[in-house]
Amino acid sequence: MSNFKLNLVLTLLVILIVALAFVINSEAEFLGADSQAEEAVSEVNPNYEPWFEPLWEPPSPEVESLLFALQAAIGAGFICFYIGYKMGIKKGDISAKLQV
Repeated sequence: MSNFKLNLVLTLLVILIVALAFVINSEAEFLGADSQAEEAVSEVNPNYEPWFEPLWEPPSPEVESLLFALQAAIGAGFICFYIGYKMGIKKGDISAKLQV
């Protein structure tokens, strides 16, 4: 199987899995770990008051999710760039040694 066909099959498989997850969990709420932690704290200590308030609160949960995803993508980009950079340096060292 060629690389193109393999990539196409894998891409379609990922799309199918994601679509299936949305169909199975169509009634589920999208809650992050922060809201779950807040619920757990309020169950343990109903009189708990936070130490401070956020400087800015996003206008909706969708915007908050977007900002979190953007932060994760930027971090992954930096990590992948660093790994690629180091691999390029290593390959450059090997090819330089072979040419000498």
